[in-house]
Amino acid sequence: MAIRIGNGYDLHCLVEGRDLILGGIKIDHSKGLLGHSDADVLTHAIMDAMLGALSLGDIGHYFPPTDPQWKGADSLKLLEQVHQLILDRGWRIGNLDSVVIAERPKLKPHIPAMRDRLAEVLNIDPDLIGIKATTNEKQDAVGREDAIIAYAVVLLEK
Repeated sequence: MAIRIGNGYDLHCLVEGRDLILGGIKIDHSKGLLGHSDADVLTHAIMDAMLGALSLGDIGHYFPPTDPQWKGADSLKLLEQVHQLILDRGWRIGNLDSVVIAERPKLKPHIPAMRDRLAEVLNIDPDLIGIKATTNEKQDAVGREDAIIAYAVVLLEK
């Protein structure tokens, strides 16, 4: 069996007047993530990890923020397209692991819903998806509640 590993990273600023979407789940919070699409940092990091595993570039190559067709896009729809690129090349997800770094809101209660939603879109068992949440202990932009960061690693199998 052949395997490939990719990692991904994303950061978006928190602002008022936007929904907070993480892993395709809308989370009640006073601020949301700023971006051209829905700014779902977790899904973006996962997509970059998937693309990186096969040396296919990053999500900016496929969904540039300068292209009006992606304005307000649902990141789960973009994830479906990236997943199809992987499948078309004969690969499948072995597992993926991620961490979301946010001071607030507390994300632990939302992790099962995020796992289930991502698993549904990727057509894989939720047990193949790891999502962890942590804070930056009030340090830097994340600690000041100005941003949220996500990291992801994916294992692809052929």
